[in-house]
Amino acid sequence: MEEFSTISVEEISKHDMLLIIKALEYTGEHTNIPSFIELRNTMVKQLSALAETTEKEFIEFLQK
Repeated sequence: MEEFSTISVEEISKHDMLLIIKALEYTGEHTNIPSFIELRNTMVKQLSALAETTEKEFIEFLQK
């Protein structure tokens, strides 16, 4: 297997990205494991910065 240190999100659909974000949020809330919420927040923060929009607007974009 080829090693890699980063993963591109170019091939992930909007629906799948929203599903991943919601799953991290749900899991974090229902297991009380803060790492899930932290990962969700980091992903949303970085992706919204790449899209040059607010986090709220980015989530709304994924929901369309």
